[in-house]
Amino acid sequence: MKQETFDSALRSAWQMVSKMYNKEATKFDSTMATGFALLSIDAEGTPSTTLGPKMGMEPTSLSRLLNTMEQRSLITRTKHPEDGRSVLIHLTPFGKQKREDSKEVVLQFNNQVATNLSPEKIAHFFEVIQCIKQTANQFEHFNVTSQTL
Repeated sequence: MKQETFDSALRSAWQMVSKMYNKEATKFDSTMATGFALLSIDAEGTPSTTLGPKMGMEPTSLSRLLNTMEQRSLITRTKHPEDGRSVLIHLTPFGKQKREDSKEVVLQFNNQVATNLSPEKIAHFFEVIQCIKQTANQFEHFNVTSQTL
């Protein structure tokens, strides 16, 4: 019997969660990416340069998403008061309302998962995720050859 790898388990779980979030987002005339962006923007504004890495998005994709969000009156952009080269992204009142919709869906899903797991299993899950993140971060420093992959 073939053993599942950590990355394939993560990928398939995330694909299912992503599909569920996108389905929920359509009920609010939105997308998962928009909801994630709304949740990633701080109340005092978030520099656009930190938003991409925070969301794991490439600059081109983020730029398209922010343009769409601005057209839908979810965000505004202002010059950073301390760095004129940088732009701060702010939520509009409509964006704040849509952020609450996104937050509610995320919390409902989180609560539903939590009801099916013991506190110990939840703690173990986050321990394993932390280990995977640390390993991925350190992976480039390992002496890995194509023979071991």
